[in-house]
Amino acid sequence: MSESLWLAIDGGNSKTDVVIGDTSGRVRSFVRGPGSSPQSLGLAPAMQLLDRMVTQARYEAGVADGGPLERAEVFLAGVDLPEEVDIAAKAVEATGWARGYHVDNDTFALLRAGTDSPDAVAVICGAGINCVGRAADGRSARFPALGMLSGDWGGGHHLASLAMWHAARGEDGRGPATALQQAVARHCGVATVAEVVAGVHLGTIPRERLDDMSELLFAVAATGDEVARRVVARQAREVVALVTVAADRLDLRHAPYAVVLGGGVLRAQHPLHDSAIREGIIAHSPRAMVSVLTQPPVLGAGLSALDSLNATVESHQTLRHLVAVFSQFSAAL
Repeated sequence: MSESLWLAIDGGNSKTDVVIGDTSGRVRSFVRGPGSSPQSLGLAPAMQLLDRMVTQARYEAGVADGGPLERAEVFLAGVDLPEEVDIAAKAVEATGWARGYHVDNDTFALLRAGTDSPDAVAVICGAGINCVGRAADGRSARFPALGMLSGDWGGGHHLASLAMWHAARGEDGRGPATALQQAVARHCGVATVAEVVAGVHLGTIPRERLDDMSELLFAVAATGDEVARRVVARQAREVVALVTVAADRLDLRHAPYAVVLGGGVLRAQHPLHDSAIREGIIAHSPRAMVSVLTQPPVLGAGLSALDSLNATVESHQTLRHLVAVFSQFSAAL
């Protein structure tokens, strides 16, 4: 008897992973490409990108000329509101990739990848920030995750902009002096923050140079700089707030629930930041079990496919191992 094939997609802001596997947990193909968030690209361009990647994945899996796969689990960044999920689901259904499908926000892929527990909360803090939760009784908790519009604070892009903001104000006197001034200037290859401002504005310094400044912020905070430390502490409080609100909505405060942290900012586990998050969560939920996902979230999409196809526990274990192997190989290319 042949194994049923499934499709797993994790479409993030910065990268997209597409996996085709079977119900034994074997990975038939693993394709990595650029970000495919409909919020960033628009739905039609995002679907075009995904379709090209699925076509490549089918070719590499040896099923380029076959019919629809059995199941597609598709998780996309920027698909936050119920209306957006419905629209994206209709677009996925129209592709004919699979006989059955499920579409949701990419934070749910992170959650499934990080734990088998039915009671769990996940926070992703990468380019942006988001949180979802689930309970054993089927309830879920989620946030609009529309940035400042919906009350969000933080994420890599926001932290990078704050590093630049504090550096500029520290240099011109509107704010306290900070080691961010020298760090930002050095990062951009000039002597002063004023030169960074002018260079970015005039185009002589690529704006993309500013994107790396969230890492710079954490590095400066680690030296004891008070301005940088305050920003890092605020980011930790925001992560804790998301977890605790989601847990309270699901009545998990006194339960032994799992907390999965992921995304570039959290995956780095900067000691100052990571310890503040863990202490804050445990202060609210003493029985919470906090972990950081190091595997790619597409694993969660694949596990969800196996769940839907009633695959064995052994197949789940096989998939966890093989996705780690394929991901390392893809990162090395």
